[in-house]
Amino acid sequence: MKPLLSPLAFIVFSILAATFLSSVDSDLASDRAALLALRSAIGGRTQLWNRSDSPCKWVGVYCSKQERVVLLRFPGMGLSGQLPAAIGNLTELQTLSLRFNALSGPLPPDFAKLSNLRNLYLQGNNFSGEIPGFLFTLGNLIRLNLASNNFSGTISSDFNKLTRLGTLYLQENHFTGSIPDLRVPSLQQFNVSFNALNGSIPKRFSGMPKSAFEGNSLCGKPLVPCNGTDSGHKLSGGAIAGIVIGSVIGFLIILALLICLCRRKTDDKQTRTKDIAPSSTAKQTEIEIPTQKSAGDSDNTSSSFSGAVKSESKSSGAKSLVFFGKGERVFDLEDLLRASAEVLGKGTFGTAYKATLEMGILVAVKRLKDVTVSEKEFREKMEVVGAMDHENLVPLRAYYFSRDEKLLVYDYMPMGSLSALLHGNRGAGRTPLNWETRSGIALGAARAIAYLHSKGAANSHGNIKSSNVLLTKSYEARVSDFGLAHLASPSSTPNRIDGYRAPEVTDARKVSQKADVYSFGVLLLELLTGKAPTQALLNEEGVDLPRWVQSVVKEEWTAEVFDLELLRYQNVEEEMVQLLQLAINCTAQYPDNRPSMAEVGSQIEEICRSSLQHGQLQDLGNGSSL
Repeated sequence: MKPLLSPLAFIVFSILAATFLSSVDSDLASDRAALLALRSAIGGRTQLWNRSDSPCKWVGVYCSKQERVVLLRFPGMGLSGQLPAAIGNLTELQTLSLRFNALSGPLPPDFAKLSNLRNLYLQGNNFSGEIPGFLFTLGNLIRLNLASNNFSGTISSDFNKLTRLGTLYLQENHFTGSIPDLRVPSLQQFNVSFNALNGSIPKRFSGMPKSAFEGNSLCGKPLVPCNGTDSGHKLSGGAIAGIVIGSVIGFLIILALLICLCRRKTDDKQTRTKDIAPSSTAKQTEIEIPTQKSAGDSDNTSSSFSGAVKSESKSSGAKSLVFFGKGERVFDLEDLLRASAEVLGKGTFGTAYKATLEMGILVAVKRLKDVTVSEKEFREKMEVVGAMDHENLVPLRAYYFSRDEKLLVYDYMPMGSLSALLHGNRGAGRTPLNWETRSGIALGAARAIAYLHSKGAANSHGNIKSSNVLLTKSYEARVSDFGLAHLASPSSTPNRIDGYRAPEVTDARKVSQKADVYSFGVLLLELLTGKAPTQALLNEEGVDLPRWVQSVVKEEWTAEVFDLELLRYQNVEEEMVQLLQLAINCTAQYPDNRPSMAEVGSQIEEICRSSLQHGQLQDLGNGSSL
């Protein structure tokens, strides 16, 4: 039998293999040296790096199958100082994320060596200087985020050289001059807000949202037209005069009509039926606010509840509040009617008020609309809802039913809703909503919904969304509006819940428990991403969260779905990914592929327990590792 390799061939093969292995070791050694130089140059929290391990095992370092460093992720780790030139020796690097640290100075020129770089996330630092020219030689760049730094100078037209660029975020810097005409066909995400730019916005960006350009001296779509008109031409003097004269005449005609109408209405003004909400705040009751506000909100004026409920109840026979529970009845219907009321907002099934009773008690009152069931059915449903008793539910304390008015009385939640907490204030004064708070809210809401489901296969919430998750002063979740979906007509259920609705649901009154799981999955995605789901009537810039998250995860950029506020917290990335995967499972297209709420609650509890253990281990850490 002949040998597989001749002696000469074997020697050649051995030399080549040794050369290859030596090259691999040399490349990894080069990456190690570059990482150690990076670590020694930037201060901050000590990385849990063991020098005796392969760099591929170091926290925040990810390698390819060929054992080359391809991804670095050090978000929100308190890093400071300037990046060293040695970073350019990571020649296989594809993603670099240093967001939300305190790094400063210019970008090192050795960046030019990072020819494989696809994603560069430097937002939330103190980098300064002009955008260096060598950045435009990185032809593989797809995502570039330089937001919230101290970069200055003009925005170069050389960005056109980055032909694969899909995301360019330059907001909150000190850029001057005009926006260049960027014609990169793949560029879909663009933001230059809050700089010192001027001039007209290129037509290429006319379809972008206004928020991408605000905080500058810019004009043109989507902002105000340049020179006062869409066409950019000034109006003639005659045209301006005609507009002024026409406006004056129109104003006089409208004024005359109003005077006539006022005279005709004077005689019967006192006999008009009053609403529960005070007539002086009629404008407020038209405001679409799907969240409960906090007690400190100042835009809600007080008045009495005594309107239509009082007069209607007298005409249709004696009616009273029906209470639940064994607690002491400290107020009655007359006390409620005398209470001062503040409009909290309009929700899916009616308008909510904060009522302050004379004895100082605060309650939330929901005035239902479009109730189509009979009185018998209504009372039977309220008995079921009132019997629900769980620490993470907003308890129904009482209800009132008459021919024209249906009121529900709940405990008042002073901190408002999760929706308001997530989306109400994203400005500089906002306190970041940390992982512990978000995961705790998710756990509490899951337990409440699992409790509802445990009361029988026919029991479902029917309207799970972030504005129906209210919060205590300690940010504990309290789920509200359960059991109300069955009371309203299909036509009265607005599109605003479409972003949470399971694909199989066609009638909002008939929501299964698996459809609840889908809605809760969207709620989890909202907690993790900080993005509001599509809600046609309330949030025109919302996204189809399940579809968007799946598309990003499919491209293996899972980290990019998380809310930037969450990336400030280290050592919980694994738990964040686990919760993300659970949310994806909950929003499966087919109901049979979704877990039960009991399973969801158990998994979230395990995730919370794991993150708590990681936090304790972090506190016990010592300085023996790099």
